[in-house]
Amino acid sequence: MIIEKNDPRVLDISTELLESGHAVIAPCDTIYGLLGKVPDADDVIRQIKGRGETKPFLQLILPEWINDLTPQRLDERLLSYWPGPLTLVVKNRQGGTTAYRAPDDPFLISLLTRVGTPLYSTSVNHAGSPPLNDIEVIIHEFDASVPMIINGGDLPEAIPSTLLDVTTNEWNVLRQGALRVPLRE
Repeated sequence: MIIEKNDPRVLDISTELLESGHAVIAPCDTIYGLLGKVPDADDVIRQIKGRGETKPFLQLILPEWINDLTPQRLDERLLSYWPGPLTLVVKNRQGGTTAYRAPDDPFLISLLTRVGTPLYSTSVNHAGSPPLNDIEVIIHEFDASVPMIINGGDLPEAIPSTLLDVTTNEWNVLRQGALRVPLRE
């Protein structure tokens, strides 16, 4: 199903699909994302992308969830960039690391509020290919793989989020994206 982002049914349908363990494609703050409920949709998304490795997906969250998800005390300067195009790799409560981003898009905020749990988010592309931002190409490539694509139009100027590892005292830019963050002094 292709549905316009401004369709009044989009939030209800996408919530139902995510709650059922499906993945959906939606325009995000930065680029189009393949979204799925954590932890239910991990294998589903990997299969859609053809991604065999176990590299974890970033997770979209509401800013107020971060203290429940990490034992780290995060620098307030970093949190001032949320919501927005900054993904933070932090220590998680299971002893590993997780990448979190708090989106600024009203639809994504409403979706997270409804689902009540983090959502996986990864670029819309097949493993090893560049992210897709042309909606017609996305529909052609993925319409048969997902139950819903949310059409927000083309995103020709889209740049992925900045990915910053803050698991140590030295912040490390893993991917320079849409946001320039001053490094720790």
